[in-house]
Amino acid sequence: MILKEQGGISNFSLENAPVPELLPGEVLVQTKAISINPADAIVRENKSVHWIFNGESPMILGWDLSGVVIEVGADVKDFKVGDEVFGVIKHPGHGKAYAEYVAAPANHLALKPKNISHIQAAASTLAILTVLQPMRMVGVKEGSRILITAAGGGVGHFAVQLAKYYGAYVIALASASKKEFVMGIGADEFIDYQSQNFEDLTEKVDLAIDGVRTDGHIFRVLNVIKSGGTLISLWSGITSEERERAEELGVNAFYNAIQSSGKDMKLVAQLLEEGSVIPHISKIFEFEQIPEAHKEIESGQTTGKIVIKLS
Repeated sequence: MILKEQGGISNFSLENAPVPELLPGEVLVQTKAISINPADAIVRENKSVHWIFNGESPMILGWDLSGVVIEVGADVKDFKVGDEVFGVIKHPGHGKAYAEYVAAPANHLALKPKNISHIQAAASTLAILTVLQPMRMVGVKEGSRILITAAGGGVGHFAVQLAKYYGAYVIALASASKKEFVMGIGADEFIDYQSQNFEDLTEKVDLAIDGVRTDGHIFRVLNVIKSGGTLISLWSGITSEERERAEELGVNAFYNAIQSSGKDMKLVAQLLEEGSVIPHISKIFEFEQIPEAHKEIESGQTTGKIVIKLS
């Protein structure tokens, strides 16, 4: 699925393209499923991030995939033809996952657990690494109190499950329509952001994971974090004003841009295999429906993940 130029979904074009040639360290993956992220739509639309395409043509979006290795490049020792693999490809960069065949760095992949489908595997890629990587950096302690905003979304529902995996007490912020879902995946407490003010929490939290893009939201979240606590912003870098306010409150605030990592994907595979995290699939689209999937993700109302299946 080629993007003729950055802009609206009408700029997508389903075209034939040559099967990519492998560089040393890469494997050729026959794609079985990919997943769509809000970041995909941002890159499609926003020309300020044109650098992601590295000046390459054609422009092909996507980082998340699950599929089967059909060719192994030079210097690859961890995978063989026939292996089922999944991962986040070349993030941040030109992943080119919206394709039937993808040249993927072997060190960005892990073996897909046998107990999950390609659709489930594709859903458990960028979204889970977005929270897994910073949570491991912070070192979530058992019994710590964590506020997770946008808890019913693709990233948020993984954040809830990972926080519970680490033994935390989870306060989930989402719309009322997602309460049953969010409590069902382990949240201990629920706040409906449309009718309740989360700043009224009687006890502050040790860690807040903020996935809301609204201007000024970070300032509000900072107000409920204990001195010595941490804020992880999932969407953008911390502004100088936000950092200054965080320092005044004694809060460590940071944004972590995720990096493709086969090592981290191996941990994800372990978590999936043992059932510690379970991806929720909101909707499945066919490959030619990628434009419609982008429209869906841009609504901001999805629960869990949106996945594209290939035959």
